[in-house]
Amino acid sequence: MRIPDLKTFAVPAALAAVLLAAACGTTEQGEASGGSESDAGPVSVTDFLGRTVELDAPAEKVVALEWAEVEIVASLGVMPVGVADIEGYNVWAGAAVPLDDTVTDVGTRQEPSIDAIAGLDADLVVMETDDEALIASIEEFVPVLVTEGSNETDNLARMKSDVDLIATLTGKTDEAATLWSDFEAKIADTKAAIEAAGTGGVPYLYADGWIEGDAVSIRPFAASSLVGSLGTAVGLTNAWTGETDGMWGLGGTDVEGMAQFTDTELKFIWNNADGTNIFSDGVAGNAIWENLAFVKNGTVYELPAGTWTFGGPKSSEALLDYFAEVYAS
Repeated sequence: MRIPDLKTFAVPAALAAVLLAAACGTTEQGEASGGSESDAGPVSVTDFLGRTVELDAPAEKVVALEWAEVEIVASLGVMPVGVADIEGYNVWAGAAVPLDDTVTDVGTRQEPSIDAIAGLDADLVVMETDDEALIASIEEFVPVLVTEGSNETDNLARMKSDVDLIATLTGKTDEAATLWSDFEAKIADTKAAIEAAGTGGVPYLYADGWIEGDAVSIRPFAASSLVGSLGTAVGLTNAWTGETDGMWGLGGTDVEGMAQFTDTELKFIWNNADGTNIFSDGVAGNAIWENLAFVKNGTVYELPAGTWTFGGPKSSEALLDYFAEVYAS
């Protein structure tokens, strides 16, 4: 993860806004000040980079450049005016929170179009730290909020912070409270269902993967990933204890590396929303794979397409539903 420089960005506001910001200031990183949806006055937050972002009024026209933030904005009742890679969002992430046909595509997540963003006359652009290099160019046209996106220390607390930042700047703090309480209720219900089923003692391994040439690459999601944090929250044990990338909680291995699980009873959950199935076609006939206990036992499960494993509360609820299906149905 990058260690960003602290910057400050402010949109000029009336004296009343300045006085309000001084009275309700934001002194801690990620702390937000602002009212509920009914407030028409200024709103202010300190974003993940330590930058003060102030708006004269809650944002109504929002552009989101990463899919978790797209989901969060829409979940709060603000359909984004612009989204990076709408087609990709619909395939990989759109099952929990669909977009409507009013949303404009503003390019790829790696290289969004500044011109397209500027042309939408938006009130706010929301991005993650991966997009930090774009801030200066976008700020020529519209204020920018930077959220964290992932944190291996506590991904659920991080997600709540991201939700609260977006909710404050869109005037949707009441909606955010409901969104989060629903999410916590889903955690409690899922944990209770698994406990009632008495199956929680079996660990799980979640992974995705791809094929390059003849090589199969497998990417396990550790306990520090968002998926792993959800598993821990409902009392499950993550089988992957190897190294991770330090930000997303993602490991890396291959078929040979999976031999460590040859005799391990576990539930293997995977997804590749692009339609490929390397965990059947790509490893078909591989002696190591075929000898794994969970393969021989048939405890291999495919996550439904369109469930984003790096998303917000609604995607996380879908992941929890699938944990319940695997463990308690």
